[in-house]
Amino acid sequence: MNEKQDLDDLARELRAIAAYGLNFSSNPHDEERYRAVLSVSARLQALSEGQPPEVLLQAFQQDGFHMSAMPSTEAVVLNEGKILLVHRKDDGLWALPGGITDPGETLAESALRELWEEAGVRGQVTRLLGIFDSRLWQSDKRIHFYHVLFQVDADDLTLLPSSEVADAAYFAEDQLPPLSAGHHLRVPFVFRQLRGDAGIPYFDLPG
Repeated sequence: MNEKQDLDDLARELRAIAAYGLNFSSNPHDEERYRAVLSVSARLQALSEGQPPEVLLQAFQQDGFHMSAMPSTEAVVLNEGKILLVHRKDDGLWALPGGITDPGETLAESALRELWEEAGVRGQVTRLLGIFDSRLWQSDKRIHFYHVLFQVDADDLTLLPSSEVADAAYFAEDQLPPLSAGHHLRVPFVFRQLRGDAGIPYFDLPG
């Protein structure tokens, strides 16, 4: 790998960190730090492209830090017909365990890692349930995501919620708690898939 490629990769990674942070942060001090990270990303990209860093930074800011659609994964774990949900700390609502895919991970690896980190459950991915466009499934995000849902089988269904979440529990379809934006549509849809009332894997058709 050459020096230009190294700079491009570092700039892209820092820009992604800034985008993630600014998307989820509600603390003005944290937002200031993430904007500083974005500025460093622009400086690195400027070294690679030979452009003024202030021009690149302005472009990064104007496009909402959007580089391309970002992948996130969610794990669907069933226990006697009930689905595993975690109680999020950011909005106080419930959601499928999941999160943004880290660099160097496959999507399946990301789903398993998030499941372990949030709910303390280890398992095996058994099938892809679908790919959901955040714009079409009412996810309340400032950036564009593709939510990739995997069904995961676990030998031990005991829940050990981490400090990342407020709680974790299994819920029947007719007893769902208040669900986070996007999850309020995807979770009921997953139950439809598992009943055979919707296709597997699901994907959004061209407009």
